[in-house]
Amino acid sequence: MTETKRIIWLDVIRLIAMLMVIGVHCIDPFYISPAMRDNPEYTRWAAIYGSLFRPSVPLFTMMTGLLLLPVRQTAGVFYKKRILRILFPMLIWSVLYNLFPWFTGVLGLPKEIIGDFFCYVQGSESQALAASLKDVAMIPFQFSFKENHMWCMYLLLGLYLYMPFFSAWVEKAGEKEKRIFLSLWGVSLFLPYLQAYVAPLFGVRFLLGEATWNAYGLFYYFAGFNGYLILGHYLKNAALQWSTLKTCTICLVLFALGYAVTFSGFSSAAANPASTEEDMELFFTFCSPNVAIMTIAVFLLLRQVTVRRAWLVRALENMTRCGFGIYIIHYFVVGPFFLLIAPPSLPIPLQVPVMAVCIFATSWAITALLRKIFGRKAIYIVG
Repeated sequence: MTETKRIIWLDVIRLIAMLMVIGVHCIDPFYISPAMRDNPEYTRWAAIYGSLFRPSVPLFTMMTGLLLLPVRQTAGVFYKKRILRILFPMLIWSVLYNLFPWFTGVLGLPKEIIGDFFCYVQGSESQALAASLKDVAMIPFQFSFKENHMWCMYLLLGLYLYMPFFSAWVEKAGEKEKRIFLSLWGVSLFLPYLQAYVAPLFGVRFLLGEATWNAYGLFYYFAGFNGYLILGHYLKNAALQWSTLKTCTICLVLFALGYAVTFSGFSSAAANPASTEEDMELFFTFCSPNVAIMTIAVFLLLRQVTVRRAWLVRALENMTRCGFGIYIIHYFVVGPFFLLIAPPSLPIPLQVPVMAVCIFATSWAITALLRKIFGRKAIYIVG
């Protein structure tokens, strides 16, 4: 693909989003491992970096909408091209992740090594083949903590299933209708906070028509990641009559505002011993106003980036081709790099960026090697 046909700034966004995703997983041990969790310095930096990287998945969703909406193919052709391309690698690598505990037993390795690779299974994983096969059998229904990052594959498959139908409206709707949709979606972003803080004021559990027998309230049909799809599509060609200085200023203000809410909310929940897991994740919710404005800020800011050096354009293009493989492989090396780089190797603030870069480079190299070995068939292994 020539440079004229490529959206170079989109490759830059993809690079940043990928590093954000990996960075999020690098901080998992900071608040999962008991030794790390008891150190307030680790807790503080987990909040700092965790809040900083929240735009990761929304950015990927915006890029999906930007590139694929409106869908120009029949649903069958679209599904064959898009769903099969991610389904086979997802299944192959999910099986490998779930068989890993059994492999360690076959090799005679101690059970503790499983927790070294996957911090969410500290001391709770079996090396028995039956346990691994049970997790494999669950793949069509749910991910396991050994491949925690695969949650996003279910989201992506759902969006792909939805897009040919949503696309019919996107193609016919005018700019005004799209703005109305995005406005209603923007209201829906406040629903998690209304549920958490407003509902108790009225002494009720649910708001806006939701009930024990109905999860589909007033704004349900405008809520979720489909908003990021249409946002990416809308902003692709949006003619913002802003100077570079104005764009940077607005983006930095938006990001700072979203970050302040995300960081303060998460830190407050983390400091409260009575906080539930839902309380901890509330301000990290991807479909929330604070994360949305951070995502918009990053998107608009990086859209200003111009890359002219040919070698960098080629590198970004290669990274894009390897991007899916980087994502599905990287979780295998998060744990080992944490053990290699974590204390006392580096100061705590440097551990996450150094880990993220090393994990990214290693996953990229493995993906590129697999693509070279398997050639065209690599699409079934690393996408």
